Amino acid sequence: MKYATIKPVDIANGTGVRVSLFVSGCTHRCPGCFNEIAWDFQYGEDFTQETIDYILDALAPSHISGLTLLGGEPMELVNQEALLPLLKQVHEHYPEKTIWCYTGYLYEDLLPDGRVYGPYTDEILSYLDILVDGPFILSQKNIRLKFRGSENQRIIDVKRTIPSQEVILWEEK
Repeated sequence: MKYATIKPVDIANGTGVRVSLFVSGCTHRCPGCFNEIAWDFQYGEDFTQETIDYILDALAPSHISGLTLLGGEPMELVNQEALLPLLKQVHEHYPEKTIWCYTGYLYEDLLPDGRVYGPYTDEILSYLDILVDGPFILSQKNIRLKFRGSENQRIIDVKRTIPSQEVILWEEK
């Protein structure tokens, strides 16, 4: 996997101050996407254990709330395998920090029989606290929305959704 950029201090993509990883590769190609350069699976730098170590170091300060995965598309099947070791290590080192993931797929696409369900999907979902799902739709763009770009996108509380087996939307506390 390649990644486009890492923002060690980000306040736009989830609650609090976060470390954000923008992965490369996206098949959605949403018109109006803010990050078209990351559509290319070969764009950017190689994602290695050194990259994971950099992210772990960036997460260390107590004022950092957690990690956010964006893209590109983190949930592309080819990206899931590379992201799983990162999520395992973040959870191991910082169990108190939250993990957010933005995907153009629907949550239902990530379930068994979904179009991007693979051997790593369940475990990835188990590490996520929040999943912002759905493609960006330019005609539904709304700059007043918090943590999402278009009105069709949902902010899902994954920790509550998985055991209930129904989508439960996140409510900011």
